[in-house]
Amino acid sequence: MKKILLAGASGYLGRYIAKELIKQGYFLKVIVRDSKKFKEKKIKANEIVEAEVTKAESLAQHLKGIDIVISTIGITRQKDGLSYMDVDYGANMNLLKEAKNSGVKKFIYISTFNAYKLKDLQIIQAKEAFVKELKNSGLDYCIVRPNGFFCDMEEIYNMAKKGSIYLFANGTLKLNPIHGKDLAEVCVSAINNVDKEINLGGPDILSLKEISNIAFEVLDKKSKIIYIPDCFRLFILKIGKFIIPSKTFGPIEFFLSAMAKDMIAPKYGKYTLKEYYLELKDKS
Repeated sequence: MKKILLAGASGYLGRYIAKELIKQGYFLKVIVRDSKKFKEKKIKANEIVEAEVTKAESLAQHLKGIDIVISTIGITRQKDGLSYMDVDYGANMNLLKEAKNSGVKKFIYISTFNAYKLKDLQIIQAKEAFVKELKNSGLDYCIVRPNGFFCDMEEIYNMAKKGSIYLFANGTLKLNPIHGKDLAEVCVSAINNVDKEINLGGPDILSLKEISNIAFEVLDKKSKIIYIPDCFRLFILKIGKFIIPSKTFGPIEFFLSAMAKDMIAPKYGKYTLKEYYLELKDKS
């Protein structure tokens, strides 16, 4: 039985990967910052280790006997004063160095689809700096590049709940985000396949306007979409870095930049965004 170490198991994707690994019978070891909080989420694992991946010394000996490392580590909301380079690059580099020292056979890393189109963003620069190191590490590897998660689409759903959705330009840009369950299947399958990079999105290619209308439909509300001229998006991107704290502006910068381009990845999976919105409605 292969032994898998999962870093980032408490996050949106990490939780689904942990469940998929246990389902398929792998030995799962997770590294978390707070084991109590992890257990409260009722995620199963064969072994739970407390460590701070941004501190290399805290990882010492924890990867001994591990065959595969899967890392979903990255900042979604900046906390503790840490930068993208501290976490998306630095923490993963600490894992990679310890993996090499411990005889790990393969490293699977979850990055971003179409990163080359977003290379001016701080978050992408940090992620791709690590990707470069991983490719040159001598370890077998796989880089999984999803086209956004369904949880990224919750903001549109939340706006619909309030009665109005605001979109830049005309809302025709298209994307196909993916459910964590479907993405987890691919991440786990990377343990045994030979692909070095996997680009993927969900089964439905939708425009932002179509996503908005799905949210209104699920909520049984009349569709009300307010279109904001794209010049305002560009204005925010231009001046935001000077007037908005970096820990706040980072996610905004990524979202506004990604919204300017069609983001259509190879289709995969069975879960639809409408089903996800229905789940949100049932929970509320």
